[in-house]
Amino acid sequence: MDRARLADFLRARREALQPEDVGLPRGGRRRTGGLRREEVAVLSDMSVDYYSRLEQQRGPHPSEQMLAALARGLRLSLEERDHLFRLAGHATPQRVLRTDHIKPGMMRIFDGLEDAAAEVVTYLGETLKQTRLAKALVGDQSAHTGLARSAHYRWFTDPAARSIYPEEDHSAHSRLIAANLHRMYTRDNTDSRAATIVDALLAESPEFAAIWREHPVTGPYCPPKRVQHPEVGLLELHCQTLIDPDQSQALVVYTATPGSESHEKLRLLSVVGSVHV
Repeated sequence: MDRARLADFLRARREALQPEDVGLPRGGRRRTGGLRREEVAVLSDMSVDYYSRLEQQRGPHPSEQMLAALARGLRLSLEERDHLFRLAGHATPQRVLRTDHIKPGMMRIFDGLEDAAAEVVTYLGETLKQTRLAKALVGDQSAHTGLARSAHYRWFTDPAARSIYPEEDHSAHSRLIAANLHRMYTRDNTDSRAATIVDALLAESPEFAAIWREHPVTGPYCPPKRVQHPEVGLLELHCQTLIDPDQSQALVVYTATPGSESHEKLRLLSVVGSVHV
């Protein structure tokens, strides 16, 4: 680990970013250009002290997870992310379609959706980033680990994953999720993360196994959703998606018809807080 060069690299990238680049208000007088350390810490979901110590060459050896968070927070390109990993003494992440790295362009669009219910997800249902309203709508989906990072896996193994959807919609959700996994499994072959999830579900979920035997097929379409929120009740939502084929990721934005009851409930959610799923 090259502490000095790592600190210099972090500082240079922080000072190159402006608040407007990451969806933050400029506000107040700034003695120097670029972002403040506390702003980078918030964007990277870590403590200010932890980040500050990295820039001061006295921090701990950051894990791969922390480096990935820094890469997202600093809006690094894939090449810059790889350089960050090398400076910290880690092997660079394998360049495969499935990745936790969000491209800077996608992040800039996401930053402009602060007041919307939006999230960045992989094709395997792994949530990488959510707005505050998205967390209020469906809970913090990025806190899971292991196979449970995939909402597809949780749907068939954790009853809590279904709790915010009306029971009469469960069957349609199951088929849609199984079809999506079938598409990813076919595309990525038997030595992939999709295959790992499929193999686990075939062993753990009779429901999934039954649907899988039917070879379900569907397109990359996000149909209307009904969400049964514990505080505001039933919401009927549409979802628009921006797909990044290179990264196997999608930016999903949930909307409601203006003037509808669901639209008013979605606005209310920005006040009442989040559910925990």
